[in-house]
Amino acid sequence: MNLRHAWILALPGLLPAAERPPAALPPPSPPAAPANTAAGTAPTLPDSPAVNWVLPIFSDREGHRLMKLQGTEVRPIDGRVAITNLMITTFTGDARAAVDSILLSPRAVFSPKDHTARGEQTVRFIQDDVEVTGTRWAYDHAAKKVSLEGDVRVTFRARITDILR
Repeated sequence: MNLRHAWILALPGLLPAAERPPAALPPPSPPAAPANTAAGTAPTLPDSPAVNWVLPIFSDREGHRLMKLQGTEVRPIDGRVAITNLMITTFTGDARAAVDSILLSPRAVFSPKDHTARGEQTVRFIQDDVEVTGTRWAYDHAAKKVSLEGDVRVTFRARITDILR
């Protein structure tokens, strides 16, 4: 519907006689159904992703930061979310809110119900004293566990003293 017609129809008594709309204005037509919608079925949701998405997760009792998920694109799929350029930052869960670990992957699926993520592509898991990379991975926040099945590489940054004793 044209905005001018909407204004004229809403306020016909306020217009001078010369500007009144013709008596036989056609009723506004309903919006056309999307091409992919069959008659009698509900329309589908748009395929457009959420861009530059961030999801902070806090503890229930104290409200301390537990985890922050980020992604450049996010799409919902069956109660989970598919994330492009995933970054999971986990925190100590106390008032300090210090970073405990970071997990990076180009593509992953995250389940908000149980705070798990998984992916087939590469993953990089970073903590103060260790860095792990690999493919075909799973992350379980409650168990504080990362599982990798392929191309695993572990780098320790811990000082090793008296190894031969």
